Amino acid sequence: MNQDPDFELYDNVGRTAEQIAAARSGRATRDDLLRWAARDAEQFLAEHPLPDEPLPAPDTAPYLAALAAARTPAEVSAVTQHLLDSAHPALSAVSDLLVAIARWDDRHRAAAPGSPPKALMEAASRSLSVLAIADEADLRVLRAEYDPAPPPPAPRPTPGAASGAIRVSGGLPPAPPSAPPAGPSPGH
Repeated sequence: MNQDPDFELYDNVGRTAEQIAAARSGRATRDDLLRWAARDAEQFLAEHPLPDEPLPAPDTAPYLAALAAARTPAEVSAVTQHLLDSAHPALSAVSDLLVAIARWDDRHRAAAPGSPPKALMEAASRSLSVLAIADEADLRVLRAEYDPAPPPPAPRPTPGAASGAIRVSGGLPPAPPSAPPAGPSPGH
C-alpha cells in the first residue's frame, strides 16, 4: 500500500488528537462512546427523565466576602468550617450515587482492582476526601495558632561548661537517663 505521505496530514485536518489516535488504533473516542450510549438510552430517558440542568452551584459570594474581611486564623477557620458544613450534603449525595452506580447489577462484588466498579467506589470515597483534607488543613492552621509544638528542650550544660572550660569531645556520648524499673520490684 503506497500512500501519499501528506494524505494523513490532510485527512486529519479538524480532528482532535484523540480522534487521530483513535483512528490509528481502531478504537472509539470518548465522544463516540457517549454519542452511542445516548442514542441507545433515548427510550430509557423518555421513560425516566433526568434533569438537564446542572446541580445548583452554591452562592460563594458570602464566603468570599467573609474571607476578604478575615484577619485571623480563627476567622478564616470560621469561613472554612461553614463552607465544609454547607458542601457536605451535596458531596455526600454525589458519593452515595456513585456507590449506587458501582453496585448496579452487583458488578462490584467480583470486580478486580482498577475495574470500573472499583474505580467508581474510589471516586465516591475521594469525593468525600475533599472535605476531610480541607478540614485537616484547617485544623493544622488552628493547631499552629493555638497549640504550637513546644520548643525543643535546651541542651543540657555539660560539666565544666559553666566555668568556661572547653570540653574536648571524642569519648562516648553521655548515657541516657536511667528508666524506672518495669513491673513489680522483687519481694513486693
